[in-house]
Amino acid sequence: MPPVIEAAPAKLNLALHVTGRRADGYHLLDSLVAFAGVGDVVTLEPGPLSLRIEGPFAPGLPVGDDNLCLRAARLAGGKASIILTKNLPVASGIGGGSADAAAVLRGLARMGHALPPGTERLGADVPVCLTSTPARMQGVGEIVTPLPPLPTIPLVLVNPGVAVPTPQVFAAMDRRDNPALPPVPHLASLADLASWLAGTRNDLEPAALSIAPPIGQVLDALRASGAAFARMSGSGATCFGLYDSAGRARIAATALKQHGWWAVATELAPLPAPR
Repeated sequence: MPPVIEAAPAKLNLALHVTGRRADGYHLLDSLVAFAGVGDVVTLEPGPLSLRIEGPFAPGLPVGDDNLCLRAARLAGGKASIILTKNLPVASGIGGGSADAAAVLRGLARMGHALPPGTERLGADVPVCLTSTPARMQGVGEIVTPLPPLPTIPLVLVNPGVAVPTPQVFAAMDRRDNPALPPVPHLASLADLASWLAGTRNDLEPAALSIAPPIGQVLDALRASGAAFARMSGSGATCFGLYDSAGRARIAATALKQHGWWAVATELAPLPAPR
């Protein structure tokens, strides 16, 4: 059997409202999720369960039994030799680990293993990353409502290289019973999306800013570079900016790299086809 290759695109919380907290401590979320045209890559081959990590961000992600790729394979009861090409910063609010786990599950499904139930046990973002298409994500991640495709909009992802532990961000929140998202209309253009997003929030952003002030510098730089809209994704520290042209996005990414930040120009995109 030839290797099975699955893309693991970066997940973006275009809007993220925290609407409550369950008795077991898990937070209730309401998020508009989309995916970028960049991400990690997962390659699976038949064999005993194993994991090798390569790529530019491999040094920041040690191989261990708790790695989400291995946990996903064990949840599915699958055996495979897994190679993870880590192109995205680690623990950066764009669903890298969850997208990688989802890619493993999709790859194992192509190899004959059924998708397991309860994938939110691996992480709140795993169910939405399984489809890697625009969706409204609610509950603790288990409620995923597919949405019509979003327009292909140029964007820039920027990470200042600051670690922001997700539990620390949630602990720093002032309020956890915030209003839910407004209804999601048909969003046919950058203007539509930017206008709707202006009436939404990322409820984790203020807490993350208090922990990692460089996030604010990134957001200021994105807005100064001509982004029509800029916000932090997830629990940070990666931020995104939406642009009216691919050329402007490329120019902005080049300028933002001068700060020593990781920055890449890409676009909102559906799941890339497996190679």
